[in-house]
Amino acid sequence: MCSINGFTWGDEDLIKRMNRVTAHRGPDGTGMFVESGISLGHNRLAIIDLSSAGTQPMKGRDERFVISFNGEIYNYRELKKELGNVPWKSESDTEVILAAYEAWGESAFARLEGIFAFALWDTREQKLLLVRDPAGVKPLYYHFDGTRLVFSSEIKAILEHTHIPRRIDPLSLDLYLRVLYTPAPLTMFEGIRKLLPGAVLSFKNGSYSVATFAKRKPKSLSQKSRKELARELRDKTHESVKRQLMSDRPVGLYLSGGIDSSAVLESMARVSGKVETFSVGFELKEGEQQEKFNADFLLARETAKRFGTKHHEVLVGPDEAMQLFEEAIYHLDEPSANATIIPMLKLARFAKEKVAVVLGGDGGDELFGGYERYQLSLLSSLYRRFPAALRSLCDGILPPLRKLDTAPGIERFAQFHFLKEHELLPLISKKAYHPHTAHDFFIEHFFTPVREPFETQFLETDRHSWLVDESLLRSDKLSMAAGLEARVPLLDLPLIDFAGTIPLHYKVSLRRTKIMLKEAFRGSLPDTLLRQPKRGWFSPGAKWLRYPQVADAARKILSKDYSPATKDLFDWDAVGKRLEAHISGEYHATILLALIGLQVWAKRFDITKD
Repeated sequence: MCSINGFTWGDEDLIKRMNRVTAHRGPDGTGMFVESGISLGHNRLAIIDLSSAGTQPMKGRDERFVISFNGEIYNYRELKKELGNVPWKSESDTEVILAAYEAWGESAFARLEGIFAFALWDTREQKLLLVRDPAGVKPLYYHFDGTRLVFSSEIKAILEHTHIPRRIDPLSLDLYLRVLYTPAPLTMFEGIRKLLPGAVLSFKNGSYSVATFAKRKPKSLSQKSRKELARELRDKTHESVKRQLMSDRPVGLYLSGGIDSSAVLESMARVSGKVETFSVGFELKEGEQQEKFNADFLLARETAKRFGTKHHEVLVGPDEAMQLFEEAIYHLDEPSANATIIPMLKLARFAKEKVAVVLGGDGGDELFGGYERYQLSLLSSLYRRFPAALRSLCDGILPPLRKLDTAPGIERFAQFHFLKEHELLPLISKKAYHPHTAHDFFIEHFFTPVREPFETQFLETDRHSWLVDESLLRSDKLSMAAGLEARVPLLDLPLIDFAGTIPLHYKVSLRRTKIMLKEAFRGSLPDTLLRQPKRGWFSPGAKWLRYPQVADAARKILSKDYSPATKDLFDWDAVGKRLEAHISGEYHATILLALIGLQVWAKRFDITKD
């Protein structure tokens, strides 16, 4: 893992500044390549081939092509054999990308299996390619001013270019206030965009185009029995974990109390024996419920004992919550409403003291049907089979049933994902209120057309949007803030393809979630673990907001004079009343954390009003 930086003209001082601001991603070395039409920068976190032969930017055999690469290519050894008698200079996967491109051109990109974002410069054609992995694990941002292109692994490096404005993107703000993250290709910065997963951006002669290289054909649903599919899923998970353990530096595991990271642990234990595991819990006052706030933390401890791991635990408390939150927002580059960024940053720094790489269980819920919302959507689909007149009668008798009487598509997606308008409307100024833009965005990108069964489309939308732009972005940015590489074996491409062949009824039903994954590891994981309810990675952000020191900080942040850029966007008196109501015992944490995240971001990045 590393950081990549660059732009389409030569400026040695400027590329050094971009490298400097992203040095946390690559503490093991820095390098640059500068000529008249390009400046490429790189910060190295050495994982494969620790020698100087792996230094970047790296030139190809005849020095025509130069690459700055962030990530890991898990099938690089297989590609190396396929490429044949190449006079290799290193043992790095970076050199294999160069050789593959020299041999196969852009068709090489679809053959890469891993997590990656890289820039490839053709010195002869004066052409730049930016490439991002199909699963969207590694971030890549860019800005185009009409003739010149700037790019980086992190937005803060792009902002080293002082001609780039620091303004809020209006559509991104609308989306953030509804879904609590910024979906690609947007960012909260006007004029800065994310390269979509599986895309290649081609720049030449002052213009650029974007195309998809990862066009993976959907496979038909498997007709195999449940037992056959379970056995195949277990084997493929073992294979994925095995190849993602490749490293010349120590590897550990983020262990929660969930089945996903526990399945990865079972696979790691088969390959590497003694495993180092890391978990984070919360400091609690006397009388506060351990089983409520530290349920997963305690369950992870028991799972670690079951597998005999070398288990490491760290606690985070309210005294450090706001400091960690503000530091996390800086590393994320964009606002966040998710209080889990606090323990995630603490855990990454803690794990970095022992290992250089961690595996995690990201993606299991989206691939295998782990969220309760999929069950509720199934129930909604079933309810809507009844005649409209009967549903209308039932809705009148039992008003809660109206939530089930929701059409598939954006209406149902919004029911589960969007912050409700009646919560937002009293807080947003009239000139900043646009109620339909978020609906329009998701219709255009994900729900045209609406397919049946809708739950399959629901899972796919979560995997391509929420997972990439909220969950994976958190994992990458907050691990790399500590110079720690995070890998996601459940999102290995062969495993993603296989998950697509599993019928929906083997993923989620009205009574069960993640059916096939649990079946795959039944007997290998404790039954008590398989019976646990879905909790997600929990953080007591709502409770912390009621602690005096956190509440005082929130009052300061949620004031009209905190940031000039947001002063006229909200009714800050109404926001203050909402905060006091929460402190007094009502629940308003979701919108409050969203606004705190926005305010901290706007101030930290010196966002301007115009």
